[in-house]
Amino acid sequence: MPLHLVPVRSRDATAFVAMWHRHHQPPPGAVFTVGAADEHGILRAVAIVGRPVARHYDDGQTLEVTRTATDGTRNANSLLYGAAWRAAKALGYTRLITYTQAGESGASLRAAGWRVLAQRPPRRGWDCPSRPRDDRGTDHIARTLWEAA
Repeated sequence: MPLHLVPVRSRDATAFVAMWHRHHQPPPGAVFTVGAADEHGILRAVAIVGRPVARHYDDGQTLEVTRTATDGTRNANSLLYGAAWRAAKALGYTRLITYTQAGESGASLRAAGWRVLAQRPPRRGWDCPSRPRDDRGTDHIARTLWEAA
């Protein structure tokens, strides 16, 4: 099934992520969003790109792909990762990063030309007796940090 890039409103990308993402809720904001549609114009995947979650990377020159979600359509994520990097560069950003969780292969990222920067160990989480926090699905899971090449 041939795919092509389409503009997607942030609220529509958020709704798509809420419906299709396997283990995360939609992120709270975005700098831009992009979608992949089939030849009939049906939206098959979205990418949400925003400011980096880690303060260390939030330097004004770096963006982060905070979510991608697909309905299972093959090659959609690779298309979106490549498009996200081209769009970020066109907006003047010099770096684009993202994370995968342990157990995710990163095949879409490799296919789009991204490279592994670091392996991150599992975090213990933010919950503590003095300040209870809900687990958002990222605690106690190792992650891989990727960068668009």
